[in-house]
Amino acid sequence: MSVDTRMRSQINLILDNLPGAAAYPAPDRWDDVDDVDFLYRENTILTREQHTDRVADSITRFLDEVGYGEVPEGDARQIRRERIRATRGVVRLTLPATRTLVPAILDRLDQELGERVATPDHVLYVSPIPCPANEPIEVPPGTVDPVPPPGLNARGCGPCRGVYRPECDGDGVFLSIVDTGLIPNAAAGHPWLTGVDGTTEDPYTVDSNGQTIIVPFAGHGTFVAGVARCMAPKASAYVERAFDIAGADYETMLPASLEDALDRNPDILVFTFCTTTRLDQSLMTFDDFFDTRIRYMKGLLVLAPAGNNGESRPNWPAAYREVLSVGALSANWRDRAYFSNYGKWVDVYAPGQDLINAFPAGTYVCTEPPIGQHREFHGMAKWSGTSFSTPMVAGLIAARMSATGENAQQAADSLMRLACSQTIPGVGAVLYPGQACGDGDDECGGRGCGCGCGCGHAHRTRCGCGGDRPRAY
Repeated sequence: MSVDTRMRSQINLILDNLPGAAAYPAPDRWDDVDDVDFLYRENTILTREQHTDRVADSITRFLDEVGYGEVPEGDARQIRRERIRATRGVVRLTLPATRTLVPAILDRLDQELGERVATPDHVLYVSPIPCPANEPIEVPPGTVDPVPPPGLNARGCGPCRGVYRPECDGDGVFLSIVDTGLIPNAAAGHPWLTGVDGTTEDPYTVDSNGQTIIVPFAGHGTFVAGVARCMAPKASAYVERAFDIAGADYETMLPASLEDALDRNPDILVFTFCTTTRLDQSLMTFDDFFDTRIRYMKGLLVLAPAGNNGESRPNWPAAYREVLSVGALSANWRDRAYFSNYGKWVDVYAPGQDLINAFPAGTYVCTEPPIGQHREFHGMAKWSGTSFSTPMVAGLIAARMSATGENAQQAADSLMRLACSQTIPGVGAVLYPGQACGDGDDECGGRGCGCGCGCGHAHRTRCGCGGDRPRAY
């Protein structure tokens, strides 16, 4: 029993590139466990402003008992306090670099003060196993020309007839996407991204051999925006840059980006990151974010990926009640993708395996098995993950909004009724491309069976569906 090679590679990418990042259990224990519980910032504990004195006093007493190790007496043993920007009461306590690790200190705080009074500064990410599910795969030039209409699946099946009505295009709807930013001149080689804006990311770096290569998981935000735009071709979108190399950052670094995203007054807010947490508890900074901002924005819809561990353990922020959590269907659109998380906290599933969309051009060097393999990209990639099924659902909601006049929450409720009417046994409620404006009677609406061809026809006779469960022709 040990942590598998792929998880080791992905987590080590974060630990090597995000200063102060640590894993629990630590890497020296990975041969004795089969999973990594959570990632966090060393020597850092979060609490609420009203609890700061109690927490700091308790930590000081505990460290006095167990010893500070090499930390000299005096100012070096002080606990620094810093209020987190863009929150209304979350405080970061920075501890001396003792030999006692944060998880052990938190165990003591739980005993003395109660659970959730203090938490780690968790690492959130788009890159390790939670999302995306794999590294990008090459799409040879000319393989997808033009982009398959819906521009999403390697099978290249055409769209349903009668679905993409002129008014069902997302016109007038605005999405904020919190991700890795937008590659420069994204629309130049990807016309379906025309009009999408965002914080520019530099997708390239120079390796030890002096070769210019694509940064690990660069282009993630661009790919996500492309998926959303394929569902809602006239929706406006802005891609916030909240992550750099390794697609990871601390939860306390995200509120500023979230605030920027909300200040743009979006109809739909799309998160494409997630994390597991200590004791499966919610994120303290996001608790503050939902309490102080989200609840006051009437009609706003928030979506997040369920994550790609292939397990039922909740991932955050998807597990919040206020968030529409999205899992992934496999490439045949009939089963849950092998990597997708699942459980009662996952609201809906949509295609998320082998999707094709925009990606930087250049050389990518694999950081997980096959480690070191060079892949050549020409502006498109095939990628899998719940972080890509999420913008598909967001785009469907945006498309419906423009056709019906519903706000985002109302449109989501309407589509969830449809999704629940075509539940796949053993999976859950599902949505397919082309179902944004189905009224239950047209060819591509209602109880669409999402057939094996991938075009989502609702005619059971044409799809060969004897009931709600999809099956191939």
